[in-house]
Amino acid sequence: MAATSAALSLPLSSKLGTNSSDSSLRFLNPKPILLRSPFFSPNVVEIKRNGISVSSASPVRSRICATSAQVMDQSVAALGSKASTVVDVDLGTRSYPIYIGSGLLDRPELLQRHVHGKRVLVVTNNTVAAIYLDKVVEALTKGNTNVSVESVILPDGEKYKNMDILMKVFDKAIESRLDRKCTFVALGGGVIGDMCGYAAASFLRGVNFIQIPTTVMSQVDSSVGGKTGINHRLGKNLIGAFYQPQCVLIDTDTLNTLPDRELASGLAEVIKYGLIRDAEFFEWQEKNMPALIARDPSALAYAIKRSCENKAEVVSLDERESGLRATLNLGHTFGHAIETGFGYGQWLHGEAVAAGIIMAVDMSYRLGWIDDSIVKRVNNILKEAKLPVVPPETMTVEMFKSVMAVDKKVADGLMRLILLKGPLGNCVFTGDYDRKALDETLHAFCKF
Repeated sequence: MAATSAALSLPLSSKLGTNSSDSSLRFLNPKPILLRSPFFSPNVVEIKRNGISVSSASPVRSRICATSAQVMDQSVAALGSKASTVVDVDLGTRSYPIYIGSGLLDRPELLQRHVHGKRVLVVTNNTVAAIYLDKVVEALTKGNTNVSVESVILPDGEKYKNMDILMKVFDKAIESRLDRKCTFVALGGGVIGDMCGYAAASFLRGVNFIQIPTTVMSQVDSSVGGKTGINHRLGKNLIGAFYQPQCVLIDTDTLNTLPDRELASGLAEVIKYGLIRDAEFFEWQEKNMPALIARDPSALAYAIKRSCENKAEVVSLDERESGLRATLNLGHTFGHAIETGFGYGQWLHGEAVAAGIIMAVDMSYRLGWIDDSIVKRVNNILKEAKLPVVPPETMTVEMFKSVMAVDKKVADGLMRLILLKGPLGNCVFTGDYDRKALDETLHAFCKF
């Protein structure tokens, strides 16, 4: 069962910016542009973890950053399983808190302070509804009789993340005569969060919504940052909008009912953060992956918190993915091709991303941008997390190329990729690479 929290090797500080390597992130788009501001100029700008320095003659607006604060007493050295934390996503008037902790669904004041108006629509799926819908309705209404709650229960799975199923949300909202003061609540994993958020962005041209993610994947990644949308048969997440929630409430107790495969899937995104920008976090994962797989509550709470801090900082600097935020998609271009080509729902998102990360790392090595020790470490940690390190056998080189050609990061016909470059914790977003390396990687992982 779960490892004891004493076995964890938590760093002395969970605050971002403490890495002594002081490494910088570089982005090519397709010419070298180092980004370090949410308001990017064509001049060279540089991003480092310990602050912002701008080597540009252009004026740069005030810094936007992510902060974290304590909700309850806790040790800075270790986030205990019963401690609660809030990470703030600082986006000016669109700022919002991410509440993280055990038993947060038993604290109705957290949800109720973010409900606008008297009408709420909870969007969930048939798996999650059976476990948590009643609890959420109680949290929304306890001591607050003025609020009425409707719910719409969608089928569970990535293959249902489409326009036909999305219409069921609109049908319920219109039939219930919800108005512009209503609040949508997403209760579930990444699919539900993306669909509910897109429905909220579109219904009456925008209503408030709240995220209550119930999977590791959604807690560490998809619920944070305001990316919403649905899939198209030709590509994943091609239809959507940037739309920020009022808050994200992460009750870590919801992971107690999460299947093992879903748990492992979410860890792919956790691993990603360490690879692209937080080497210290990656090293922590290498030491504590057995505890994460064993569902140690302290390990999971810390991994979620650190992941949210990393994503909140990136989103605060680049809300609409001008460059920096794209680096959060390490492995996703290959992974989305797997999901689309192999069939939505055949592999979980994190499983496809894991194979995609391995392919991105392989290509980075072929380009001479990283050494073989990083390749080995990535391969080892993904295996330890019980994630695939090769794509499905049915995926062909042509399938990869055709799907990747319509990826959202393609610009002016140029396929841009997120690749590792330099020491651990550094990456590039670039279209400036030797196409031969991409072909070699695809042929190395595909039989034909």
